[in-house]
Amino acid sequence: MEVLYEDNHIIIVSKRSGEIVQGDKTGDTPLSETVAAYLKEKYGKPGNVFVGVTHRLDRPVSGIVLLAKTSKALERLNEMFRTNQIHKTYLAIVKNTPPAERAQLRHYIVRNEQLNRSRAYDKEVPGSKLAVLDYEHIASSDRYHLLKVHLHTGRHHQIRVQLSKIGCPIKGDLKYGAERSNPDGSISLHAHNIQFEHPVSHIQIDVTAPLPQENLWQSFAASL
Repeated sequence: MEVLYEDNHIIIVSKRSGEIVQGDKTGDTPLSETVAAYLKEKYGKPGNVFVGVTHRLDRPVSGIVLLAKTSKALERLNEMFRTNQIHKTYLAIVKNTPPAERAQLRHYIVRNEQLNRSRAYDKEVPGSKLAVLDYEHIASSDRYHLLKVHLHTGRHHQIRVQLSKIGCPIKGDLKYGAERSNPDGSISLHAHNIQFEHPVSHIQIDVTAPLPQENLWQSFAASL
């Protein structure tokens, strides 16, 4: 865990792939508890430390996670996420060339909780929710392509399933059509930047997470 920004009300960290944001049935220590332990030690706080989870990041995904240090901040951030006032930019490495250099994707997503996966449809179907994102083709290597993705909605596995739907599964993402896994179990999706108005001080926050140290990610660094 790397702390990217911290004040009295919020903390923004960069998580490694493989970490979970909130506790689940695996029993593994979630990022929220790691952050609470960090704050407890840093400030010598007795008792429990408040850490509020405002959004999730899939376990195999790396990058920015925004957490609240106060209940006031948590309540306001939750509302800001609900009303799309928080802007997140992701980077994705895909195997296939995207059909356009830039485009907006609109699909209807149905989540299957039992299988922990989603499916994207071109038209509305029963139980579906509208999913919208913009992507831009940033760079290419001999075998892979780097896309910048901006989310307009926050659906389950949205980037993963929408890119797969257009024939561009994310590198390492076996669940959504990648040919093989990444050696470390990650998928090549990174929450790179977040921008929003601070829920309490109202200053503009603009934070970027460094790219993973893996060679392919680093080879694309100069393109950003």
